[in-house]
Amino acid sequence: MSDILRDLFPLVWSGMITGCLYALGALGLVMIFKCSRVVNFSHGNVAGFAAFLIYGFSSGVLLELSWGAAVLLTIIAIIAIAFLSYAVVSPLVFESDLTATIATLGIGLIAQGATLLIFGADIVSLDLPVPRFSTAVLGLRITGYDLTVLAVAVVTIGALFFVIDFTKLGIAFRAISENPFAAEVCGLNLRSVHLFAWIVAAILGVVGALLIVPTTFLSVTTVAAFMLQAFAAAVIGGFASLPGALVGGILVGVLMNLFTFYVSPEYSSTFLLGLIMLALNIFPNGILARVEGFRV
Repeated sequence: MSDILRDLFPLVWSGMITGCLYALGALGLVMIFKCSRVVNFSHGNVAGFAAFLIYGFSSGVLLELSWGAAVLLTIIAIIAIAFLSYAVVSPLVFESDLTATIATLGIGLIAQGATLLIFGADIVSLDLPVPRFSTAVLGLRITGYDLTVLAVAVVTIGALFFVIDFTKLGIAFRAISENPFAAEVCGLNLRSVHLFAWIVAAILGVVGALLIVPTTFLSVTTVAAFMLQAFAAAVIGGFASLPGALVGGILVGVLMNLFTFYVSPEYSSTFLLGLIMLALNIFPNGILARVEGFRV
């Protein structure tokens, strides 16, 4: 029992750190779905393309820029891609949610193809300029990477909720999420708010991808696989709840860590799909849904 507890706390801690990244990815998915009812299946491939762009701009493959300049240039490029993606999807959103969702699959395949065309299928390494230290607190090993992830996640998520709660654009986003027809009648521009959601989602995807890559390697499928966990987090949260996406991300991170350690990493994808199915049956409206059925 003591051995199990000794392993449990570090697993929960590292799962929470990873869960913060899943939450970032899930928030991007929820932002788009909440205001347009479109599930953006291109999220992972576009974020993966962004990670490769940072690698290309900082390693000399495309340019030889400082890490900060490479990130800034990548964010500008991803905002442009988000703009183009929504330009493609926009006419479909007002015709059929399903058609628009299917269109995002095509956008994702284009992003994946562009990644293969420019960077090839090789596995590369992308490091973060994070402090290289570790310390023990109450038996937990805390590293500079852990603190960086926590700091970036807290600042990013805090900024997002501040914009949504206290700015005119955020109020418009909430209004359209609740009742698009009434919001449009009141003079709100649906397309502008949709575009805002797509841009924010793209930036959240870049941040999540950038932070998850140092724990593994960078390949064409790495970030897309990471976004599968983010998708599960969004499902657990209800797919229309921003706080739910945050809670779902932490839960997925912890549960995945425990499963891979105590059971088997080979069946982690199966466990994740089972988790999605279980969540859909037990919490069809999300884990934070109120008793009367409304989403938080």
